Amino acid sequence: MSRSNEKLDLATRAAWLYYVAGNTQNEIAEKLQVSRPVAQRLVAFAVEKNLIRVRVDHRLADCLALADQLSKRYGLAMCEVVPVDSDSADEIDRKLAVAGAQVMERYLSEERPMVIAVSSGRTLKAAVDQIAQLERPQHRLVSMVGAIAQDGSSNRYDVALHISEKTGGKHFLLPAPLIADNEAERAQWCNHRLYRIVESLSGDADVAFVGIGNMGLNCPLHEDGFITSAEVRELMQLGAIAEMLGLPIDANGQRIDSATGRRVTSVRLDSPPKRPTIGFAGGERKRDAVIAALRGGWLSGLVTDEQSARAALAAEDAQATPKKTARRSTTDPLPR
Repeated sequence: MSRSNEKLDLATRAAWLYYVAGNTQNEIAEKLQVSRPVAQRLVAFAVEKNLIRVRVDHRLADCLALADQLSKRYGLAMCEVVPVDSDSADEIDRKLAVAGAQVMERYLSEERPMVIAVSSGRTLKAAVDQIAQLERPQHRLVSMVGAIAQDGSSNRYDVALHISEKTGGKHFLLPAPLIADNEAERAQWCNHRLYRIVESLSGDADVAFVGIGNMGLNCPLHEDGFITSAEVRELMQLGAIAEMLGLPIDANGQRIDSATGRRVTSVRLDSPPKRPTIGFAGGERKRDAVIAALRGGWLSGLVTDEQSARAALAAEDAQATPKKTARRSTTDPLPR
């Protein structure tokens, strides 16, 4: 046996004893009749030669793999997927809130002054409730959406305000209703000096936290009094399946031109994002909305649940599969 093969075999024995049998390096040295430093080097050599294959059998491992697949498929810089067992909708929301808070704290914990732009919504608000109290008065929290409903009431899901209360940072409210009464009034709101200040700050933000809403009767925008039943039906007829910052998008994540959408005062959201833009959404009711946001390229990061992640991967696989089409007669008119 050559000297190199002998070393490889010895390294394999050392690696097995360490990773499978659970022996300490002292125990390995004794069993192989080598010194402890040699035993340590043998284990390291086994790793270097790719003799070690690690398999982690745990539900969280599946979620880590799903997050990696989603990131590669949709070009995400970060992705967090929470496991789902036989959880109720409330339990899934709780898991999303905890995971979302951890992601937010990565940015909020920064010592350097940060401009953080946020939209609104239940998932974001629940995540903020889980954030630890942080003394970061140097941060500025900027609302990307108007926080006033049609009846004049304020939006209790104004996330920027709640983060400022957690951090002591300055809060910048977008001085406008989420949806103006008409397009002329929207132009007036958006041309106001204070609106321009907040819009400029949002454009310079270091990171954006955005909610992803589903579209339909009793959806959050409808329940909270921002749009009427008639407006919901109008948007659905036009193909709206989701909304981001109050702006409707279709199943492919494309913006829908509508009378309601043209009255939304939210600041601009770019596709592809010009800064880290992290979406927070999950649960069965928002599954299609998550897929739409991913397809539209609105996000660079995502916090979602296991079932939504699987659905997003399956939807993209189905879309990529070529479909058989009927042969067209040469006398048939071509589509316009």
